[in-house]
Amino acid sequence: MAARRKLIAGNWKMNGLKADGLDLASDLAGRLTGAGTVAFDMLVCPPFPLLFPVGDAISGSPLALGAQDCHAKTSGAHTGDVSPAMLTDAGCRYVILGHSERRADHAESDAQVAHKAAAAHKAGLIAIICVGETEAQRDAGQANSVVASQLKGSIPEGATAANTVIAYEPVWAIGTGKTATPDDVKAMHAHIRAELAGKTADPDAVRVLYGGSVKPGNAAELMAVENVDGALVGGAALKADDFWAIATSCR
Repeated sequence: MAARRKLIAGNWKMNGLKADGLDLASDLAGRLTGAGTVAFDMLVCPPFPLLFPVGDAISGSPLALGAQDCHAKTSGAHTGDVSPAMLTDAGCRYVILGHSERRADHAESDAQVAHKAAAAHKAGLIAIICVGETEAQRDAGQANSVVASQLKGSIPEGATAANTVIAYEPVWAIGTGKTATPDDVKAMHAHIRAELAGKTADPDAVRVLYGGSVKPGNAAELMAVENVDGALVGGAALKADDFWAIATSCR
């Protein structure tokens, strides 16, 4: 089987105004274009209002555009929501779904995530489905069962390596400065890889990202862990130098 190509995805969350987003995206697009052949794919996921301007700014470059969520319906009376078709119209290729902040702040269930992912696939988007346990769940020895349950409930029928990426983000390591040890990450990613059997058509080819306080100082060690196929980056994705350093740690 061919090696899985690393994906470095930047989740900007609810950060950045138009000028900030254009500066950051243009900087990254320029670096990526100038670098020529690299060992990774790079993706930025700005807030909804920035999708069109950022998409225009990076058009023609190897830098991909993604969104942070979508609705499961194609249109209708869903005030404040955005459909997958609207995302593709903005130039998106990816969409993050089931992030722990969406699950916690908006009470999103696994079933809702699966419906959104199916809709994203239908619209031609690649769904980045997020899973991860809380610190209390890990301390109780439930990390593996929690993640297995999230995978079972969140991955829709028809998922493949071409339309689905999994992102493991231990909730206790998101924005806290805490990072899972390489051994912790290796064990969980191996568990996820095993759990993907029967849930996707080609489980060995599905990319599994690690997220949770990924920084330039720990990126190379984390990216070298078996079954880690890239990173979903939060805070460090808002600084071009830091995000680029994380990406170029991939070998």
